[in-house]
Amino acid sequence: MNHGGHLGNDAVLSLVHEARVRLFARHGWTELDVRGPGILMVDAAVVYRAEGAWGMTLRVDVAVADLGSRGCDLVYRLSDAASGKEIARAKTGIVFFDYAARRVVHVPEAFREVFGPP
Repeated sequence: MNHGGHLGNDAVLSLVHEARVRLFARHGWTELDVRGPGILMVDAAVVYRAEGAWGMTLRVDVAVADLGSRGCDLVYRLSDAASGKEIARAKTGIVFFDYAARRVVHVPEAFREVFGPP
């Protein structure tokens, strides 16, 4: 909670990080190994739609958008699990990164197979 008693930006980014980790784990990946390269978060944005309150259970839905040659956006919808009311939306831009070579690389084929166009 922030000073105003509302869901803070730092908490939203922590929640979407956890959602991203779980999404990757569902496919057998980690943020450091998506069938080879890892990821780097290069930007983030949070937009509030309603007030988030202490004790509220949130549901976080995740989707992939703007899949390019070296990265994509992950978009998140945070809603009150009890009512379904949308609380916030967030976006994180990621690129794929070869940590050994210290450079941005192409999207792994395994990621593209799961999240690319049919």
